[in-house]
Amino acid sequence: MRLAEFRSAGVTATTVSRMERAGEVVRLGRGLYQLPDAALDPHQSLAEASRLVPKGVICLVLALAFHGLTDQMPPKVWIAIGRKDWCPRVAYPPLRVARFPDDQRRRGVKQKKIAGTAVPVFGVAKTVADLFRYRCTVGELVAVEGLRQALRQRKATPAQITREAQAAGVWRTIQPNLTALTSDA
Repeated sequence: MRLAEFRSAGVTATTVSRMERAGEVVRLGRGLYQLPDAALDPHQSLAEASRLVPKGVICLVLALAFHGLTDQMPPKVWIAIGRKDWCPRVAYPPLRVARFPDDQRRRGVKQKKIAGTAVPVFGVAKTVADLFRYRCTVGELVAVEGLRQALRQRKATPAQITREAQAAGVWRTIQPNLTALTSDA
């Protein structure tokens, strides 16, 4: 729970501080609290990042891992924010910020429930297209492997990936890889 949510419920910051000293709540980071006996979700850091960056969307390698398309588990939470949005300074969870144009940040977002929090995560086809768009940052091998796994596990169709790649402006980059992976030769 965020401190602002405590305030809207009529609980003052002083009371929250007393609750923390008494062990009734645990402070996860600046302005973020949880119950000490709360069940931990494997994707707990995604829920925490979503609470700290309300306009952010889980993206790129972390979205790929969330969808089960890679064995990599990045040490930082990849989060997409707008080009002109304030860049959060958060100690925990460690964040890796990617700046997206507003139209790209709103496209292909799915709401997933993690630890009682609605977390915005890019869908599989959008994630694959974005990996090619940010291939210099995440690595071309990660992008190709994400595409391969999305097709192999049938989590996205070639048509869906094509649509998202065209919208992201990376169709010419992704087309040879998509053609090679979908050919029957």
